[in-house]
Amino acid sequence: MPVREHSDAKSVPWRSSPAVFEQIVARHGVTADTCTVEAAWAAFEEFVQVPVEGIAGQEDDGDGFIVEWGVWDWNGDRPALSLGRLLAVDEHGDRSDPYWQPEYWKVELQVFFANDSPWAGPLADGGGDSGFDFAAIGTPRADALAATRRFIDQEPLLGVMWRSAPTGAEVTLDRAG
Repeated sequence: MPVREHSDAKSVPWRSSPAVFEQIVARHGVTADTCTVEAAWAAFEEFVQVPVEGIAGQEDDGDGFIVEWGVWDWNGDRPALSLGRLLAVDEHGDRSDPYWQPEYWKVELQVFFANDSPWAGPLADGGGDSGFDFAAIGTPRADALAATRRFIDQEPLLGVMWRSAPTGAEVTLDRAG
C-alpha cells in the first residue's frame, strides 16, 4: 500500500501540531470512542508529512517518528499502540551556550485496547518500539513509513493488535524525557 505524502506544503507551528493531528485523525474517522488501527495509521502517515515550524533542522534530528506498543501507567495501564512524532523544539534557551539542547516534545496518537484482550498479558510483560526514524519529509519519510509498516506486519503481536478492535484513541502533546 502506498504511503501518502502531505500535499499541502504549508507548515504549522509546533504548538499547533496536536490540533492539526486531531483534524487529520477526525477526517480519517478516528474518534475518542471508535476507530480502526488502519484508519489511525492512515492519519499518522498524513500527519508526519506536515512540515512543522519552530523545531531543529533535519541535520539535528529535529523531526522524527516512532511506533510503540505496551501497557503504561500514564495511560491507565491500558494496552496501547502509540504512533508518535518527536519534535526537537529549538525556540528556548541560549543557543550560543555550548551545552544548549533543544526541548523534545512528542505528539502522539495512542490507540487503546481492552484490558481483557487475549494478547494483553504478553503485552504487559514487555512492549516494544520500532526505533526512531528521522527521514526527511517527502519521499524519504514515505519510504521510512513503508519500512516501518513492513516491520509492524512481521511482528506477530503487532499483527494481532492491528486486527483487533480498539476501545478508544487520544491525541496528546507531552514533553519527552
